Amino acid sequence: MTKTKNKRYKIFWNNIKFKYKFSIINENTLEEVWGLRISKLNGISVLLFVLLLLFGIAAVIIAYTPLRNYLPGYMNSEVRGLVVDNMLRVDSLQKALSRQNMYIMNIQDIFRGAVRADTVTSIDSLTNLRADTLMRRTEREAEFRRQYEEAEKYNLTSLSERPDVEGVIFYRPIRGVITEQYDVEKKHYGVDVAAVPGESILATLDGVVLLSNYTAEDKYVIEVLHAQDFISVYKHCGSLMKRQGDDVRAGESIALVGTSEKQDEVDAPHIHFELWHKGRAVNPELYVVF
Repeated sequence: MTKTKNKRYKIFWNNIKFKYKFSIINENTLEEVWGLRISKLNGISVLLFVLLLLFGIAAVIIAYTPLRNYLPGYMNSEVRGLVVDNMLRVDSLQKALSRQNMYIMNIQDIFRGAVRADTVTSIDSLTNLRADTLMRRTEREAEFRRQYEEAEKYNLTSLSERPDVEGVIFYRPIRGVITEQYDVEKKHYGVDVAAVPGESILATLDGVVLLSNYTAEDKYVIEVLHAQDFISVYKHCGSLMKRQGDDVRAGESIALVGTSEKQDEVDAPHIHFELWHKGRAVNPELYVVF
């Protein structure tokens, strides 16, 4: 048995080391112009060397050129600063545009007679959020609110599930519409909020960043440890503005909403926000007004 294996090994080795000759011959004189002797082993060695050389060149280009900024987690501080600065400028422009739209809407309501001109105290007041007088409460809305308050008057479930956090104000992490609510039975320990691409994601409380990383399942994820044993989690971010160990203030921008070319509701730009207290997930809607 051993002799057979050795014989097969010798045959294989002789076959791979056997050299072939490639020749270029003059057709008229039948003289060999150029010749090359090569074996299968030489061909494999040359191929591996070429692949290794190409890999080395690609690695050098990525490591020493701006291409490395396109790799997750390799963006240098200068480019990251430019991105953050541009996003803050965009956010300021969005706020200015929103104030301008409010101004135009209020002027139109004054012209239509929906708002009395003598109720306007200053020009700046026209750029603020519209008062309730601009959109009067309908009878249907009033009836729904009355029924809801009546039904929840003796409901102590939500009160018992909410720990005592007197004096703590939770900032809204993002402006948007809740597309999926907190559901323990479905193992959905947070809320999904649809948001505008590129919008800033804010820290809900003061704290320290526990985790700032990229995952294949949840994309960019950031976790913040707060006082009174609270931990807030922000998933599906487009980019992160804080690193692990950074101190953050309530309402400070810590990440940005991503973008998506898909139009379906699942892959639309959104964030997944979770709130944990003493190691247990709690319903964020009990603390934050979205």
